[in-house]
Amino acid sequence: MPRVCAISGKKTTHGRQYTKRGLAKAKGGVGKKITGKSARQFKPNIQRVRVVVNGRVVRMKVAAKFISRGMIQKPSLKPKNRA
Repeated sequence: MPRVCAISGKKTTHGRQYTKRGLAKAKGGVGKKITGKSARQFKPNIQRVRVVVNGRVVRMKVAAKFISRGMIQKPSLKPKNRA
């Protein structure tokens, strides 16, 4: 299964990592120069959690940012009496 948040749709994106050398002009140098560009991936922090949806408990892949914001409702940990 792909690394995609079920709430926000966040997924892996592509970008570059730049390698620089030199001294900044503000510090008396001639400026920073880019000496290399390499491809990289930005991966969201996806967690698999149990969530209450329409009264049912289901497992979903959700970004950690939305878990910490409280945008999902986790099931209660109380054991149910089965008598």
